[in-house]
Amino acid sequence: MNLHQFRFVQEAVRRNLNLTEAAKALHTSQPGVSKAIIELEEELGIEIFARHGKRLKRVTEPGQHVLRSIELIMREVGNLRRIGEQFSAQDSGTLSIATTHTQARYVLPLPVAKLRESYPKVNVSLHQGSPEQVARMLLDEVAEIGIATESLSAYADLVTLPCYEWQHVLVLAPEHPLVQKERITLEDLANEPLITYHPSFTGRTRIDAAFAQRKLTPRIALEAIDSDVIKTYVRLGLGVGIVAEMAVRDEEAPGARLAVRPLGHLLGQNVARVAFKRGAYLRNFVYHFAELLSDRLDRHLIAKAMTGHVNDYEL
Repeated sequence: MNLHQFRFVQEAVRRNLNLTEAAKALHTSQPGVSKAIIELEEELGIEIFARHGKRLKRVTEPGQHVLRSIELIMREVGNLRRIGEQFSAQDSGTLSIATTHTQARYVLPLPVAKLRESYPKVNVSLHQGSPEQVARMLLDEVAEIGIATESLSAYADLVTLPCYEWQHVLVLAPEHPLVQKERITLEDLANEPLITYHPSFTGRTRIDAAFAQRKLTPRIALEAIDSDVIKTYVRLGLGVGIVAEMAVRDEEAPGARLAVRPLGHLLGQNVARVAFKRGAYLRNFVYHFAELLSDRLDRHLIAKAMTGHVNDYEL
């Protein structure tokens, strides 16, 4: 048995048992992938996949155990590579970050800049996606560190730690009647056309839960994944917007074109989380970048969490 066979089995599962797609992803031929998997099955004396003709239909029960072992082996192979990189060129390499648009646009620029100051030979590769895509990029080892508000803590194979708290804010035209109101309520918001995030992004679940708890149905005029898009449509008069507070720093300056009102008293606090693949080997600059994200994170805490000794901590 060899690593090529393990990669072929992994990729076949990732591609929903489509060997043609697996072969394309691995830059090889479909017959080669099929032959390698069959040879591994013969060596192990079991069927990893149940078949209908030449097509893979499902993973067998012994195949599930094989997959778990392959995951462990391939993870440790990746760790060996990172250990080699760490000690052969300790201050260089590539830091791959998976995150959402809001984090990439409003939170990460300063930490990335500071990382480059400390590690000028380290390149940064930024991958943006939904929280679910962020989690998948970590699990598939496309990225070493992930930052998002939604979903990350739902994956058992990820180690996640709370990074910082934030609240939603209301953005609206300066002449809007709600600007003059001393305390805005959920009932006020339910009467307005709302422009806010897509349900899977940037704390939207907390927004929906707050309205549901009061048995109110918000009038969602537009959903987006980008805070800048939301603010643009508010400026155009399509409604009032709900965005993350880190997206309105420019709007709070004198002469800004939008008014900003905090909504923490209505929608509560959100927690952005940092995540790593469980069992992964983290290079020095990965720890350093995590420390730049929050003064609540340090190498000792992260290292303990990676070995399973810290589940969480209080913000």
